[in-house]
Order: sequence, then structure tokens, then C-alpha cells
Amino acid sequence: MNQQDKIREELALIENWDPAIPLIEIEDMRKAFGDHEVLKGFNLKLFDKENLVIVGKSGSGKSVLLKCIVQLESMDSGMLKVLGQDIAELDHEKLDRIRANVGFLFQGSALYDSMTVRENLQFPLRRHPERRRGDEESSLILDALKSVGLVDAIDLMPSELSGGMKRRIALARTLILRPKIILYDEPTSGLDPITSKEIIELILEIQQEYGTASLIITHDMDCARVISNRMIILVNGINYAEGTYHELLNSKDSNIRAFFKGA
Repeated sequence: MNQQDKIREELALIENWDPAIPLIEIEDMRKAFGDHEVLKGFNLKLFDKENLVIVGKSGSGKSVLLKCIVQLESMDSGMLKVLGQDIAELDHEKLDRIRANVGFLFQGSALYDSMTVRENLQFPLRRHPERRRGDEESSLILDALKSVGLVDAIDLMPSELSGGMKRRIALARTLILRPKIILYDEPTSGLDPITSKEIIELILEIQQEYGTASLIITHDMDCARVISNRMIILVNGINYAEGTYHELLNSKDSNIRAFFKGA
């Protein structure tokens, strides 16, 4: 079997994923920076077409967790499987193919300032040409921009976009590879209430249209309430509590209740 056949086989397996098998599975993940322990035995399972929200205080390790999943940071110990693959056992080539199936919406959008919107969306396609699946580059770019309602912005520079528009374009760039999983790092951070609501609605629309599973970290409890199928509360480096928004809202545990003040 040649390389292209292997890639096609991998994509077919992912498209027909068994919903009983977690897309992401983490056991006893630990991560420290010097003497500062951030993750102290964190566990997680993300399932097909699920929106799983993680909430935690600032500095609790939420963003570190996402970076470990995509290997922008290396965990110190524990087990991490993404799409059934043990990340620790993958070579660079296989890890790169896994990453193509995991979209990452950075908190600051992370658009390339020197590139137009069109060029920002071209970039991942040219890094992963196998993901085009026969489609023309231009049609994939237009489809991604239609999904976020910003076709008219195709030739603008990032400096010409509002904060909400940048977040939408970053999401379009993530969608263009048709990932199975999307990781969202504080998707409503820094946005006004109206724009935040629009981004929340857009994430739900994308879940329905593309059948993605999403792991969303946020401190925005309105976002968590609307968007989550399930929630994890991160306290002291572990998954302290898990359940639906309303199950956690009705908890008597003071550590859990602290997240729902005013809710």
C-alpha cells in the first residue's frame, strides 16, 4: 500500500468513527513548569459529535491542556490518545496527519498579519494537499468563508478586520481541512456580548453542519450553558467534577458552586 492509499484509508476510518470510542482519551496527564505543577493527573474522554466544555480559574492549566493535546507542549507523564493513536508513539509524519484532523482556534485568532484572508486560508491547504479530496482550492476557501458569513472579506488584511471578524476567519481557516475535532481556547474572550453570542451560535452551527466534536475551554459560563453537552471543572490540576451544566449548577459542593455565582 502506497502513502496516498494509507492516507485515504485513515480518512475513511475517521469519517466512519465508532461513536463508542473516544476521539480524545487522556489518563493521568501531568505537566509542570519547574516546581510549579499545573496538571496533576488529569483525565478526559471526548466522544464523537460532542461539545465538551472545560472551566477553571485563570492559571489552572486549561490552555496548557489544549497545547499538550496538539503537542505544542509535551506532557511530563500520562497517556494521551487522539483518534485512537497513542501520541507518544507517533513519528513526526504521523503526528502531522493527526494534527490535520484536529483544528485549533487560538484565543488571539493567530492570523498571519502579512497575509490576506485568502492567503491565510490557503496556508493549511498547501501544507496538507491530501485534505483537498479532489476539490479546488478556491471552492474550499469560499465554502469555509460562507460557513462563517465572511465571503466579502476574502481579500482583506487582518488589520482591516474587527475582533469578531478575526475570530470568524480563524475558525474558517480551521474548518478548511474538515477536522474531526476542534479545540477552542476561550472563543468569546475579549469580545463584546453581542459578538460573543454570534460566535457561540456559530460554534453550534458548525457542530451541526460538519459533525465535529469540540473541546472548549472558557471562563464564560453563559457560553458553557448554551454550548456544552457535558462539562468538566478543572480544580487543582485534576478533573474535579464532571456532568451537564444543570447537574453541576445544582451541586452543593462549594468548589463547584464558585463557578456558578450569579447563574
